[in-house]
Amino acid sequence: MMNVKALVLAAGKGTRMKSKKPKVLFDVAGKPMIDYVMETACAVCSDGAVVVLGEAAGDIQSHLQGYNSEFVFQKEQKGTADAVLAARGSLEDYNGKVLILCGDMPLVSRESLKAFIENSVSPVNFMSVKKKNPEGYGRVVRGADGSVIRIVEEKDANSNEKKLKEINTGIYLAESKELFKRLGNINNNNAQGEYYLTDIVKDGAGIFVAETEEEFLGINDRAALAEASKRIWRNRADEYMKNGVSITDPDSFYCDDSVEIENDATIYPNVTLKGETKIGEGSVVYPGCRIADSVVEDFCEIKDNCVVTESFVGRESSVGPMAHLRPGSKLYGKNKIGNFVEVKKTEIHENSKASHLTYLGDAYIGKDVNIGCGTITCNYDGISKHKTIINDGVFVGSDVQFVAPVEIGKDALIAAGSTVTKDVPDESLAISRSEQVNKEGWVRKRKQIYSREK
Repeated sequence: MMNVKALVLAAGKGTRMKSKKPKVLFDVAGKPMIDYVMETACAVCSDGAVVVLGEAAGDIQSHLQGYNSEFVFQKEQKGTADAVLAARGSLEDYNGKVLILCGDMPLVSRESLKAFIENSVSPVNFMSVKKKNPEGYGRVVRGADGSVIRIVEEKDANSNEKKLKEINTGIYLAESKELFKRLGNINNNNAQGEYYLTDIVKDGAGIFVAETEEEFLGINDRAALAEASKRIWRNRADEYMKNGVSITDPDSFYCDDSVEIENDATIYPNVTLKGETKIGEGSVVYPGCRIADSVVEDFCEIKDNCVVTESFVGRESSVGPMAHLRPGSKLYGKNKIGNFVEVKKTEIHENSKASHLTYLGDAYIGKDVNIGCGTITCNYDGISKHKTIINDGVFVGSDVQFVAPVEIGKDALIAAGSTVTKDVPDESLAISRSEQVNKEGWVRKRKQIYSREK
């Protein structure tokens, strides 16, 4: 294996993004675009990477600390060749080849780069691809024998050159010493007054033609950002479907690459799966759900329009529709969390259910508990959070408030409409209501008084 070190160009201002945020830190399908480039670079290069930074260097450098990389800085934006020259001190004496990559091209695959490296034998090489719409890209100008004459940037191209379909991808592989030798000979006599890295091919270069153009999308604005995300999400959907997952609309599947989905799961349209999420075998996630950093075990249903964050949903449970599991929620299995139920930092053990219109926060719910409609755990006193404990077998009627801290004993029954402020012993009935008074004929008399007053 030859010695190869990546040089990642990430100093661009990204002015068309119209943001103070560095372009390479914008998310593409769940993570910053430069992460894709760095992961691919480190996978195909034996000796790590050098990253060229410019504005907002601190933010990018801090983000990339986990990679096998070092950082250099381009003081002024004078073109791509100038950006490479910023790495002269780190690479000029490197005894190997330098793979130059763009930090804003997250779709480039490891397979394409490996093929490029393995098939490049010249001192300087670059990768091209034929593009249906080459607008905005530098064109490859070839001689009659097919050899490369030069790469011409679009702003410098004449009308005939603009008709060429073969474009420069911006990816190069060069022997380090030859690279910097050629860089020393270029000038900025062009339409943009910049030092073009493309000029290093004028003295001869090997060329590798990539098979498909889709990988070589450079992200310069938010439209391209959305397009890149769309392609990555679609590719992930295809991979999951090959492995036995049903995705009913692959074009509306939004899933991070850290997510695991097991066989025979079904994902409906407009579902977002983020972070360290796992969807178990046979589970179904219905439309409009967002699940982040959570585990959904086997044979569960996450019904329409639910939000599940940093939670655990045990086997054969049902959540929703329109339920919210907030961080620290844990369903042990065979649970039902129904519509408009919110759960936060609460354990709910096997076979317990809260079917509708309920808030359970900072609570322990045992096995076989029924939580009636409109139940609220009043867990916050304005200063501190307090815990509600509801033990096994408890039946809670509708419209009950538990004023924490409070504990309900096993097999107790809480009458509907009660406000519970004290512990309830095992197998007891707790009832807390005002006495009902019926005043017969009151409405008739009121109507008569109102009629006289008119």
